[in-house]
Amino acid sequence: MTETLRLKDQPEWVYLMRDLYEFYRRLPAGGSAVIRSHQRKVREAISGVIKVNAELRPQEPSEKPVTAHLQRALDNGRLEKHAHFIRGLETVRARLNWQYGYEKVPRGLERSYAYAELAGPTGPVLTDTVILGLVLFAPGCTYPAHAHDGISESYICLSGAVSENDQGVYAPGSLIFNPPGQKHRITVADTNPSLLCYAWHGPREKLANQKMVFSRK
Repeated sequence: MTETLRLKDQPEWVYLMRDLYEFYRRLPAGGSAVIRSHQRKVREAISGVIKVNAELRPQEPSEKPVTAHLQRALDNGRLEKHAHFIRGLETVRARLNWQYGYEKVPRGLERSYAYAELAGPTGPVLTDTVILGLVLFAPGCTYPAHAHDGISESYICLSGAVSENDQGVYAPGSLIFNPPGQKHRITVADTNPSLLCYAWHGPREKLANQKMVFSRK
């Protein structure tokens, strides 16, 4: 029988989880009680993952066309205050499974977008209390309007710059929050890719069966 691999068997994953915890501890909530509550819930979930020494389930590495932009995104991220987190990502980069997450990818998006789960029901760090991951956008990408059923979502911009719903520009170090059911559309600057980490928090059954819903004109 193969012995179960645990989080602390590969310290690089522990460091990533701790760094994500610190993101959600240190980033300001801008005076918003709702965002502050989301940050606390994400921290508590990450703390629980570390405390129980969660199971590690190595995945088959996979790339997508957009990962040709990953090196540039990482290089840009090393210029920011969170450079240590970028260096941590590089220790697991070769083991990431980049995916689309949709049965039918919207036209053009297959070359300009992909995500890689870090922790969650299907992630390399196994948990049903939170989903943590990375999303990579190519320069000039428009990510269609969509919503999450019952899930609170936050993005932390690691490199590049993005706008959500044309209502603001988010540079590296910014946090973007989307409450459950809120439609959001993301656009990316023309000259550089954008790398973000994200956290989804909500009921276990919602996290296990989360689906994207794209808006239609």
